[in-house]
Amino acid sequence: MSRKVSLSRKTAETDVSVTLDLDGTGRADIDTSVAFFDHMMTLFAAHGHFDLIIAAKGDGVDTHHVLEDLGIVLGQAFSKALGDKVGITRYATVFLPMDESLCRINIDISGRAYLVWNVALTREYIGDFETEMLREFFIAFTTHSGMTIHVASLYGVNNHHIVEGIFKGFGRALKAAVAIDPNIHGIPSTKGVIE
Repeated sequence: MSRKVSLSRKTAETDVSVTLDLDGTGRADIDTSVAFFDHMMTLFAAHGHFDLIIAAKGDGVDTHHVLEDLGIVLGQAFSKALGDKVGITRYATVFLPMDESLCRINIDISGRAYLVWNVALTREYIGDFETEMLREFFIAFTTHSGMTIHVASLYGVNNHHIVEGIFKGFGRALKAAVAIDPNIHGIPSTKGVIE
């Protein structure tokens, strides 16, 4: 069963395309037009072992339009690639240390979009990345993937380390949650459906 999809979204503000293979090797070709976010998406793909191609351009007003729309399209891509969700592990928790920082990511592929956000950053920018966009990206992804996601920065000083830890942990947690478990027969829900 192929779990590979290509999706795109074009608006007056953005042009975003994503190709995602859930069962890849971590290859990434990323161009979000935000260099720091390119780095984060490359780490996400590598640690999740997802093959990921992203081409995203915004209107140049700020990074909000392109990163929010990327969250929308990437969330939709995960939802579509998962199909009927037969045999997936569904749940995952990852603690990810990055030097002095520690992040925790919890995921439930539940069909119910809900984000719990407990991340405090102390800088307005990391390179060309507006740090308030971190939460906006995750809101868009969560809403359009239909997942429950908890993101917490448990401690840390360096904002780059905190954000990097979040994306590495996010990749690892998603990889675990989307993995096919041979001991799970059918859809991992007593309802018999995840939607």
